[in-house]
Amino acid sequence: MKIAFCCSDTAPGPWLAGLTAALPQARIEVWPDDGTPPAGHDGEPADYAVVWKPPQRFLNAQPRLKALFNAGAGVDALLPLTLPPGLPIIRLEDAGMAAQMSEYVLHTLLRHFREFDAFEASARAGVWADRVPRLHQDCPVGVMGLGVLGAHVAREVARFGFPVHGWSRSPRSIEGVRTYSGAQGLQEFLGATRVLVNLLPLTPETENLLNRGTLGRLQPGGYLINVARGGHVVDDDLLALLDSGHLAGATLDVFRTEPLPPEHPFWRHPRIHVTPHISALTLEDVSITQIADKLARFVRGEPVSGVVDPARGY
Repeated sequence: MKIAFCCSDTAPGPWLAGLTAALPQARIEVWPDDGTPPAGHDGEPADYAVVWKPPQRFLNAQPRLKALFNAGAGVDALLPLTLPPGLPIIRLEDAGMAAQMSEYVLHTLLRHFREFDAFEASARAGVWADRVPRLHQDCPVGVMGLGVLGAHVAREVARFGFPVHGWSRSPRSIEGVRTYSGAQGLQEFLGATRVLVNLLPLTPETENLLNRGTLGRLQPGGYLINVARGGHVVDDDLLALLDSGHLAGATLDVFRTEPLPPEHPFWRHPRIHVTPHISALTLEDVSITQIADKLARFVRGEPVSGVVDPARGY
């Protein structure tokens, strides 16, 4: 069994060592980011590939793949490529990201809810000032996308006493969370939400979904936390809603162009917090173990979770 490894912006050493230890029967060949054949390449195509944002050139050189394993949860960079029809695509699930994502969302939510930005501004001005406490029931939180990460975040937020709503393409049931689904459910979901947490996959249907029309349906004083993909947000619409006062603020971890260009207005807007795509980082050891387990199960003909439906985009 031969495995080709081609993961952009990833040091191959730990992955090579981990996969070799977990799959001693496999021959693993590391390919450069640009997809050119590596030194010593014997010309034999791989049976399986572990990839992250691979170039088309790499995929063209692998005509006999039996499955493609994505070293991340999102496959939006993979699906636009030309892939063999019917090739199974298997993505990471959680891999240590759910806990990180929940921490990020809860930190952001509590900072907004408890108005710590206002207290910090008062402290910098040397002003001792209190504020009227907010009530949890006045700050309903809506989570868009109820997959592994979204469902975990929704449950954790509910544990802190906030009313939690969830929206997904198809119906889901989560204890302690009021769920909505489909186009009709989206409008009711948005109207019931003050703090919106976006955890949707990026697909042709969800691109630009967070625009003036949808964000404008949030309750007055709404707040956006985007930890999914920058392509979900129409930047100018978000800025307009912040400037109008309909939205109180936004914390953004993902952007259409990354790194975020220095001239982008998000950097300077007083109601926007920017972080550099760090809400949930891939943990190498956990990810390697998960991919090795999925690959071994696939080889044995056993059921594997995380299989992507290309028609849906996740």
